[in-house]
Amino acid sequence: MKTVKRVLRPERLRQVPEQFSWVDQALVQRHFIDRCDARAAALYLFLVTVADAEGMSYYGELTLARRLHLSHEEFVAARRQLMDIELIAYQAPLYQVLAFPGTAPRAPASTPAQAPETRSSNGPARLAQILDQMGRRRAQL
Repeated sequence: MKTVKRVLRPERLRQVPEQFSWVDQALVQRHFIDRCDARAAALYLFLVTVADAEGMSYYGELTLARRLHLSHEEFVAARRQLMDIELIAYQAPLYQVLAFPGTAPRAPASTPAQAPETRSSNGPARLAQILDQMGRRRAQL
């Protein structure tokens, strides 16, 4: 049976942070990292790294545990920690890296002439489209 990828928590869609850092600095600044053990932090880093633009991933439990060198019990505990502090959502086999609790999703930029979609219904955005849209957003600030 083929897995249908769907956003698990649309109200908590993760946004790429504006500051220069691959992982959102709020992980440290808001002390989420202090609430994780090393296994949970490793799982979070892995999921952030492999997630798509919506924060979604569907790596299998066994694959994730093996890649992180965790036993089944350690992996389940790490996942539970991340879910308890609301950094991820999980519904087998889907994972969603969530926006940090208490952060509102940014409203999409709009211009008088509607900005073109950066993503087609059948594929990822083209780099030129993304850069163009980013330039328009900066101009609006």
